[in-house]
Amino acid sequence: MSDKTELPARGVAVIEAALATMPLSPGVYRMLDARGDALYVGKARALKKRVTSYTQLGRLPERLRRMVSETVSMEIVTTHTEAEALLLEANFIKRLKPRFNIVLRDDKSYPWLLLTEDHEFPQITKHRGARGRKGSYYGPFASAWAVNQTVTAMQRVFLLRSCADTVFANRSRPCLLHQIKRCSAPCVGLVSGEAYAALVAQARGFLSGRGAAVQQGLAAEMEQAAEALEFERAAALRDRIRGLTHVQGSGVVNPESIADADVIAAWQGAGQTCVQVFFIRAGRNNGNRAFFPTHTRAEEAPEVLAAFIAQFYDDKPPPPLVLVSHDLPEQDLIAEALSLKAQSFGTGRRVEVAAPKRGEKHAVMQHAETNAREAMERRLAESAGQAKLLAGTAELFGLPAPPERIEVYDNSHIMGSNPYGVMVVAGAEGFVKAAYRKFAIRGPIAPGDDFAMMREVLTRRFGRAMKENADAAGPPPGWPDLVLIDGGAGQLSAARTVLAELGAHDVRLVGIAKGPDRDAGREWFYMDGRLAFQLPPRDPVLYFLQRLRDEAHRFAITTHRAGRSKALVTSELDEVAGIGPARKRALLNHFGSARGVKQAGLTDLEAAPGVSKSLARLVYGHFHPGARMEGAG
Repeated sequence: MSDKTELPARGVAVIEAALATMPLSPGVYRMLDARGDALYVGKARALKKRVTSYTQLGRLPERLRRMVSETVSMEIVTTHTEAEALLLEANFIKRLKPRFNIVLRDDKSYPWLLLTEDHEFPQITKHRGARGRKGSYYGPFASAWAVNQTVTAMQRVFLLRSCADTVFANRSRPCLLHQIKRCSAPCVGLVSGEAYAALVAQARGFLSGRGAAVQQGLAAEMEQAAEALEFERAAALRDRIRGLTHVQGSGVVNPESIADADVIAAWQGAGQTCVQVFFIRAGRNNGNRAFFPTHTRAEEAPEVLAAFIAQFYDDKPPPPLVLVSHDLPEQDLIAEALSLKAQSFGTGRRVEVAAPKRGEKHAVMQHAETNAREAMERRLAESAGQAKLLAGTAELFGLPAPPERIEVYDNSHIMGSNPYGVMVVAGAEGFVKAAYRKFAIRGPIAPGDDFAMMREVLTRRFGRAMKENADAAGPPPGWPDLVLIDGGAGQLSAARTVLAELGAHDVRLVGIAKGPDRDAGREWFYMDGRLAFQLPPRDPVLYFLQRLRDEAHRFAITTHRAGRSKALVTSELDEVAGIGPARKRALLNHFGSARGVKQAGLTDLEAAPGVSKSLARLVYGHFHPGARMEGAG
């Protein structure tokens, strides 16, 4: 039997062995390769029936035959319903990123608008991350810009404060926001608690979709003020009404017939798909964002859209209505799964998934499709330019083909302190930030020894890859076609020695160094078998390589600064057993510094807020070993 038929046969044997104990219940299955990584994640109403289809190689497309040939083991998780299986499948795909699935690569959190409820005068502000603070959250918004625009509009209309509580507590006179009529200045008592609470109530009503009622109330107040000859107050209310009218402006961007919905449109071109998402909440457009899920060229828009939706709502609550540009396979099942997801977030509402064919909703969808098409056209234009640069790079450095993965390495430290090495990655789609890596230098290394730092970084990166792939044929996954080292002949020699010792002989190494005058554009390039050389100052490939080197330099400096900042906030208190962050903060807040804690007597420690007698004795004993615990030191 030839290798070509032997490998798929092995995969079929693995699947058939798993089928022997596989139930007919709903669930999720995972196909794993020799490294234990997920090749594919799928869901099924009846696991055994679905997985059996993979044993019929003649009916499978080439892509799935290749997947079966790489399968060495299978894992399953059963669920109560197919909708639960769909949610679990999306979670696995998003977390494991299997090679043979449609994968949404979206690792960004979405900003929300927060109206706090833990202060007498609530604050309106932007919020990301866990909802740890008590308050009402509105969103999500597509970007920080979108939520900032809304915060600004809310300040103009409702005059709510946006400052932090610490700033609020220390104001002695109104800030600039009050001067430009964007805050009612509760910090200095220019608005009563009752009046400010009324403003907050109006803001809540507006954010909850009752903008028309809020506007009618403001209009009635304006008429009353005018009748009472309070013209200044009437003018202020008029300005607020105008601002509210502007915010509520309707049209395709702010549709009247849609209260809470996400509009999701797909557009395909050149084997890629752009998915455009518009967030509409309380009848307002909270912005839009374009996504480019990874998939094979054979995947049609409805399949891509269905996979996208399941993964997109894995970590966020879906709205009651999801409008899509195509009728989806298993559309009712997706709606059922999203309803379960909404219940898990405490909303307890059913979710409808619909593809509008007419009316205002259809017009909104057409607008979203136009945005998806334009985003796709921009991406294809950028990819074409990137392809030319990669082809030029291959020609410059004698590569057999345009590089699919370029790794760039740099170090950063100050006089040898807080040393870090970094790796940035670039490819056909530009910088691959998910593949960036940081290396805290472990040493022992002499301060400022850049060559030793580079040796350690490359040893850890390539040594681990070689070790994990020791039993497999061919290069490890994620193997670079080109490695750029920030430095000259010395750095290149150190890198070459490391790779030779590891047996990694098929990596093209290039050093890139600024000349003696340190001017950008006069870089020297170093590589084996060739004298150091420069490129013409306006060469596009030179600009491309400079951009790669500068990104590595930026990432190295950012990493070093973060590490240095972390080191600065450590103190001698970290060495005291049993002292956690909260207790450390309480001691530092009371005594001002670690030195103040160290010099405090036992009585002083016991009197500190949040410090028990046992903790005080523990801290005092750490800094005064052998001292008697009878009163103050």
